[in-house]
Amino acid sequence: MATSTIILIIAAAVLAVLLIAALTWVARNKRNRQRHVQADRIREDARHETLLVNQQEALADETAAKARAAQAEADVNAAQAAGLQQQAAVHRGEAVTSRDHLNEQWDRADTLDPASPASDTRSPASDTRAAVHNEP
Repeated sequence: MATSTIILIIAAAVLAVLLIAALTWVARNKRNRQRHVQADRIREDARHETLLVNQQEALADETAAKARAAQAEADVNAAQAAGLQQQAAVHRGEAVTSRDHLNEQWDRADTLDPASPASDTRSPASDTRAAVHNEP
């Protein structure tokens, strides 16, 4: 084989290797540019999503604060209701005591008055004085 043929073959082989290397470099650069563009789109979407997530978090925080305030108000109302129930029980007890004392006064008056029709016919279990004797 002639030297010029060998040089030509080597030159063609080197040229083919350089051509393959150049095509590989171009393809890699194109792929990297596409990936960069895609990454930029993803980053832009993530920025937009970040705003939405921040708004959702702010709404969640606001709702939680409202819930805490409502719970605190409910606790205050429950405490007030318990206090009022306790007051009502005390008043009810006082009213029962006053009613019993008043009934005793009616009984005593009926016992002392021989002309009272209730002194003979009234049974101890029935108590209709509140309706019959409607005096202050």
